Amino acid sequence: MSDKDKKFDDSKVDETDLKKDTPQNEDDKSITKSAEELGAMKVDDLMEQYDLETSKLRKLSGNTAKLIAIIAILMSAFHLFTAYHGTLLAMKQRSLHLAFAFVIGFALFPATEKSSKTKIQIIDWILMVLSVIVWGYIFFNVKEIALKGGQMSTLDMVMGVLAVLITLEVTRRTVGPELPIVTIVFLLFAYFGRHMPGIFAHRGFNVTRIVSHMYMTTEGIMGTPVGVSSTFVFMFILFGSFLDKTGVGEFFIDFAYALTGSTKSGPAMTSVLSSGLMGSISGSSVANTVTTGAFTIPLMKSVGYKPHYAGAVEATASTGGQIMPPVMGAAAFIMADFTGLPYISIVKAAIIPAVLYYIAVGTMVHLEACKLGLEGMPKESLPKLSVILKKQGYLVLPLVAIIYMLVKQYPPTMAALVGIVIGVVVALVASLIKKDNSFVPKDILSSMEAGAKGAVSVACACACAGMIVGVVTLTGFGLKIAEVIVLIAKGKLIPTLLLTMVASIILGMGLPTTAKYIVLATMAVPAITKLGVNIMSAHLFILYFGVVADVTPPVALAAYAGAGIAGSNSMKTGVQAFKLAIGAFIIPYIFVINPHLIMVDSVVGTSVNWLPVTAALPTIATALIGTICLAGTVESYLFGKLRIWQRLILLVAAFALLDPKLLTDFIGLGAVAVIYITQKLLNKNNTDNMQTA
Repeated sequence: MSDKDKKFDDSKVDETDLKKDTPQNEDDKSITKSAEELGAMKVDDLMEQYDLETSKLRKLSGNTAKLIAIIAILMSAFHLFTAYHGTLLAMKQRSLHLAFAFVIGFALFPATEKSSKTKIQIIDWILMVLSVIVWGYIFFNVKEIALKGGQMSTLDMVMGVLAVLITLEVTRRTVGPELPIVTIVFLLFAYFGRHMPGIFAHRGFNVTRIVSHMYMTTEGIMGTPVGVSSTFVFMFILFGSFLDKTGVGEFFIDFAYALTGSTKSGPAMTSVLSSGLMGSISGSSVANTVTTGAFTIPLMKSVGYKPHYAGAVEATASTGGQIMPPVMGAAAFIMADFTGLPYISIVKAAIIPAVLYYIAVGTMVHLEACKLGLEGMPKESLPKLSVILKKQGYLVLPLVAIIYMLVKQYPPTMAALVGIVIGVVVALVASLIKKDNSFVPKDILSSMEAGAKGAVSVACACACAGMIVGVVTLTGFGLKIAEVIVLIAKGKLIPTLLLTMVASIILGMGLPTTAKYIVLATMAVPAITKLGVNIMSAHLFILYFGVVADVTPPVALAAYAGAGIAGSNSMKTGVQAFKLAIGAFIIPYIFVINPHLIMVDSVVGTSVNWLPVTAALPTIATALIGTICLAGTVESYLFGKLRIWQRLILLVAAFALLDPKLLTDFIGLGAVAVIYITQKLLNKNNTDNMQTA
């Protein structure tokens, strides 16, 4: 085991210590507070080590820190203003959004590992000023640019080249080198088009045409991804920041413990539930893993789960947050813009697959507990559900408000704004009533600062990915890739889906979920829809595989963060997380083959024809049983420990039930019946043999 793997090995929490240190006054019981008292984890340290974005951040102080804080607060204020009064003209909104993001990005993210981590250097100040100039030029000259009709002056050209270069550099700093490298390859493809082989050949474009397309239109850097980042995505990141300040994370964890802590799978089931709840408002798998895992992983270990299994459970549950409504990851908002479908329609379609994912993970951890003979936590050591709801139930009001607003077809930005306002008002009133200073006026400013800083990497990734989309639209590359995929797959759906899945996982080794989704949406989705798949299923398919890359070795960042907390081997934890997330690798194929699983009958333009719930129930029911069978196969346990031949039968049952056909459903249910009967007979024989002995 490496030093990194051993670093947190002292984080084990003994069950007797937990009981000893848990408050006896049930009104004050809080699992999260108990874990903090035990010193189980330091969340900031873990974030710094395992979250790539956090690990790069400078720790500024003095007047410089105040200046950047003011800029971040102004960025949030600008987005709150436009959410209420309406967005500016597209290029104005996006250019100002990028100016803020780039300035903060160059200030907080050093150029290299050797650069100062405590102060902004001269080159950073220069790049910050250039960012203001480059995007300020667009902001103040929108009308003039529109009248030029694509013609570029020398000054336009200088500004455009600078915009491309600083976009690549700020993305390299905030996200990593992979996305800028891919972008450069696409830019070279646009220039050298006439030298490309076969189907990839095109007439090629000169530097002026490329720079004009990237800088002076809404088809390049300021394209759809940045359009979404500057509206929906920023507001929901800010919403998450405000909720975090109100203490909703602690509420989710305590609520989950009260509900599931005493079950056989105890803290593991709590991890699944609390991470799903946290993930529904958090867009980061790693941040979610570290935040909730700091409390759940030590407790999982204390009741008997192996360290690598505990870390994997938390990582898998946290990763699913990006596909869990109502607030899914940033990619879901971009999906709404790409497809033209209302965000609430995407939320509605995503609910059942997301629930099935969590049922699969929850079933596996429960079967693991049964297999190991584990017991849950003593009820007396757990907080009471009624007490938690009475004391902290008000914290979910902002989420309720957002769901209501989305259902009523309000714009997502307005829904997020209302959620923020309600969250602040409720938290301030509760703090005054309790007189505990849990939320004070200065927390509003700190939430605005944290929200803006949290949105920087997404904005930069969207800007860089926008250039990829720009090249695709300029050259028609997307349609060519679609033709190649269909050609390789010989026009068959399953091979096309397999190729798309592999491409997504490979891209997931270097690109963040948002950028990966954008790339695949422009290139792979046309191939899938060409074969008759509706646009909702096609986009959800690539979204799923963009998300599960975080628990897919060899680069499984969420799993490695879980391993760091658990003190386990990173690769072993990654492999286990992959096994626990197996449902996410199967479910997308099901809703592509049969969209009844997402309750979609058909999609015509931007209108979704929904299937009645009663018509979708048979598909949902068999998919649910199939998911449980799949969990039993992975865990080698269902109605008791399974023999190899039983696992094979159960695997057949799982795939048969997941395949939405009447014949396969009968085969699957018959196989489940065989497993049940043979397990009863084997268990009876074992009991008789023991009695005879």
